[in-house]
Amino acid sequence: MTSVRDQIEALLRKARVERDEPTRNVIGMIKNKVLVALKSGGGVQEDDKLWADTVQAYAKEVQKAIRAYEEVGEQGATLLAEARFELAFCEQFLPKRLDEAATAALLRALATEHTITDPKQAGKLVGLLMKTHREVVDPAIAKKAAEAILGG
Repeated sequence: MTSVRDQIEALLRKARVERDEPTRNVIGMIKNKVLVALKSGGGVQEDDKLWADTVQAYAKEVQKAIRAYEEVGEQGATLLAEARFELAFCEQFLPKRLDEAATAALLRALATEHTITDPKQAGKLVGLLMKTHREVVDPAIAKKAAEAILGG
């Protein structure tokens, strides 16, 4: 399997040939963040983990921006479309997340295993889930599902 960096470089070459400005822009942002991390003086090594972590951090930034643009309404429509494109680009490099049904199934199993029935323990239940499934579970979906399972 090729590294995240190699995949991004291949996409950048393709975007240059096809004159795909949106893709070039998002790759430029990611590469800039990697460069900043490398020059930070913290002894950061350029490896696949750095690239993957950078893409994941950028995706989180874009998700926050999307929420803000959605609140603005019509005025943020152009920026919202750009942000959604950037998020979709980043998601191809991120671990696939479980959907609501799969997350709820894991939570039910944990609730049974740890005999958690009190709605006030939803946070504890989500915490147990995140310890073992952090990479594949969306915390917001987990919180919502835990509250529904426990009747909170």
